[in-house]
Amino acid sequence: MKKPFTNLNFNAFNSLKVRLMLSGLLLILVLLPLIGAAVNNAFKHQITQSINNQLRAYVYSVLAVAEVKDDSVVMPNYILENQFNIVGSGLYALITTENKLVWSSESFLGLSFPTLPEPTMGEGVLSLTNFDDAADNKQNEHVVFSFSVSFETDSTPLPITVHIIKDDADFQRQISEFSATLWTWLVVLMLVLALIQAIWLLWTLRPLNRFTQELSLVEQGQQTHIEQNYPIELNAVAKQLNVLLKTEQQQRQRYKNALSDLAHSLKTPLAVLQSQRDLSDDSKEQAANINSIISYQLNKAKVSGNKAWHLGIEVDDVASKLVRTLSKIYQDQKLDIDYQAQPNILFKGEEADLSEMLGNLLDNACKAAKSQVCLSVEQTDNRLHFIIEDDGKGLTVEQQQSIFERGMRADTYQQGHGIGLAIVRDIVESYQGELAVEQSSTFGGAKFTITFKD
Repeated sequence: MKKPFTNLNFNAFNSLKVRLMLSGLLLILVLLPLIGAAVNNAFKHQITQSINNQLRAYVYSVLAVAEVKDDSVVMPNYILENQFNIVGSGLYALITTENKLVWSSESFLGLSFPTLPEPTMGEGVLSLTNFDDAADNKQNEHVVFSFSVSFETDSTPLPITVHIIKDDADFQRQISEFSATLWTWLVVLMLVLALIQAIWLLWTLRPLNRFTQELSLVEQGQQTHIEQNYPIELNAVAKQLNVLLKTEQQQRQRYKNALSDLAHSLKTPLAVLQSQRDLSDDSKEQAANINSIISYQLNKAKVSGNKAWHLGIEVDDVASKLVRTLSKIYQDQKLDIDYQAQPNILFKGEEADLSEMLGNLLDNACKAAKSQVCLSVEQTDNRLHFIIEDDGKGLTVEQQQSIFERGMRADTYQQGHGIGLAIVRDIVESYQGELAVEQSSTFGGAKFTITFKD
């Protein structure tokens, strides 16, 4: 029985491309708005300065025609700036002394006197005020420039303040139009920069994509080394990786040759020993066992070492075959051998090693089980897990600590879990994996777990 697992563990932030894209977008989304805010504030400041200069000029034009007679201010009926002469024009001139209105332009006719500042003598102050507009009878915001001066008279100086009031709508319209135009173009610029950044990143990371593709081809066995030329930063990595691949292949070939030579060197003396007539039955049996071991190692030397670690093999092919075979072998015991695995899992190693590991553990589990054995294959967090469980009587704490030692008798734990586990341990350690045994919480028997890092 085969039951698939699902693995939804995915972290996009582990991608260099995603990180570069996000950092670039963050820079665009932060930097351009800051620039826009700075430019907008600079424009507002410029508008304010322009208003200040414009209203100050109006103050000087009003003071130029003002006269003092009998300790009072005298103004002409008409002022040169025509907007002061048109009722409700939006430009008003007022003269106050001690916060009392002493004169106002024709344009201010019908409007209520607002509260206005009284700056220090000889200074001008720009401020905002709200008062009812006669045209629409609602509160409108106006900008006010107030300037205080003192006229010399025959008796005592006459301090006055000239106030120039202008409707703020025109200035706000300019600011709004500028802001709308500025932010529209900034948004367009952000989109263009994001597109340019995406194209630039794709071009910049193109060697990495090719490098990844070549690694995949090497992993699949279609290439034995990295072939293409890369930028300086990647080229050094490619050269070191090629050296590593070549060294690994040579080491496996030396291992294969050494194993084959050792088996051949022992086979001839063993054949001579077996030909002796005076050997006891026990000696002949042991010699036959040694001969079987040598034959097995010779066969292993032939099939191993031909594939590098990076090729990998389909776990399902080996595991399914073992489960079917053991089900036939132990069919008299009516065992339910359950097999659960995620799809398309690869074991980065030799098929013979995987078959020997799983075969030993599954065979021991079948011998120890009452009715159930379970093989689970999982891949989580870049780790490959093989879990073999049974519903037998399990192992004591002492047995769990000593079960992997060489020399343990095959009958230490019922009919299995003996010396073959030492071989399993050696294979697991050769792949820098981990082998652990504990009590199964699901089935009650022994639970063996093999873990490999991807």
